[in-house]
Amino acid sequence: MRIAGKEFDTEHEVYMVGILNVTPDSFSDGGRFAGLDQALFQTEKMIAEGASIIDIGGESTRPGYEKISVEEEIERVSPVIEAVKKRWDIPISLDTYKSGVAAAGISAGADMINDIWGLRYAEDPGMAEVIATSGASCILMHNEDTVYGKGAMDAVLAGLTESLKIARKAGIAKENIILDPGVGFAKDTEGNKEVIARSEELLSFGCPVMMAVSRKSVIGNTLQLPVGERLEGTMALTAIGVMKGASFFRVHDVKENLRAAKMALAIRESIGGRG
Repeated sequence: MRIAGKEFDTEHEVYMVGILNVTPDSFSDGGRFAGLDQALFQTEKMIAEGASIIDIGGESTRPGYEKISVEEEIERVSPVIEAVKKRWDIPISLDTYKSGVAAAGISAGADMINDIWGLRYAEDPGMAEVIATSGASCILMHNEDTVYGKGAMDAVLAGLTESLKIARKAGIAKENIILDPGVGFAKDTEGNKEVIARSEELLSFGCPVMMAVSRKSVIGNTLQLPVGERLEGTMALTAIGVMKGASFFRVHDVKENLRAAKMALAIRESIGGRG
């Protein structure tokens, strides 16, 4: 897979997607990197620790988040995208489900759109066209208004099938697509665990898979731990994700998760590869 002219060997390697929330209300690090200087310091740190992609988000999508306008979101993310692009040669993902923000972000230098609604956000159906027209890469995540427990993986497979149909109709090249099962979205704790346990089934779509489990509630609810104490749980799920065949991992703690992923990858390769 090529992103921003860089080759990603999704069959034999693993890659960390470093989270950069430029929001005041993110569930994990709200406000810490909202200023440009803080955002750039954090970006530099994540790159030094081994991040291969920086994922910039301007609106929190935590449970009960406050929706902001397209204009405000653009004002938050565009200067950061431009500043990161000016300083480092690293692909940038923009975490947004709004087509107007996506278009502005791509103009500012974003190489990929991370869409938590997988092109299926009913209030703004223009995302697929923006991505197709620009030629940008994209991450298509499963999300719905329904919350699933048992049977969540079946809903994920059906939802991502629909996302891929929309992408194909719009003209988005399949080789530009990464799939994300949406851990923490439209699923309760049992549903999230099922999706993680069955995530190798996503490989049947023929697209690379991203796991985004960093510090999420499935870890907190399982281990009875607050957000600030979920690193070990995240690393465990990263290792499981590698064994299940995932290639990309969206994380807050790059260094630790990359080490866990590389160890798991060595074991996966020793027994014959993915899935």
